Amino acid sequence: QVQLVESGGGLVQAGGSLRLSCTASERTFSTYGVGWFRQAPGKGREVVAAMSRSGDSTYYAVSVKGRFTISRDNTKNTAYLQMNSLKPEDTAVYYCARTKQPGVLTMAGAYDYWGQGTQVTVSS
Repeated sequence: QVQLVESGGGLVQAGGSLRLSCTASERTFSTYGVGWFRQAPGKGREVVAAMSRSGDSTYYAVSVKGRFTISRDNTKNTAYLQMNSLKPEDTAVYYCARTKQPGVLTMAGAYDYWGQGTQVTVSS
């Protein structure tokens, strides 16, 4: 099956920045929409940001809007999540995922392949 590999997580102080990467194992990456989700202990998986297949539409959760940026480089089969002004509340395992559906998808059920997750910890 399709493999999505995330990297870039780690420990950072509040106010710092991290850039997460998600690289796909196939060269048809440009035909899929991309989503970034996160899950904190005891909580469900929540959408952080999403981008349509064409890349012309994006969505950001209100809690991260203005701080996070989703992007993609189809030549590298890679999606990114730039996270600035990090807060302790951002601490979670972050997952990237792909969808074949058009538009900007914010529901986890719309995505068919997921990465293994990368831990982001923000200290106060």
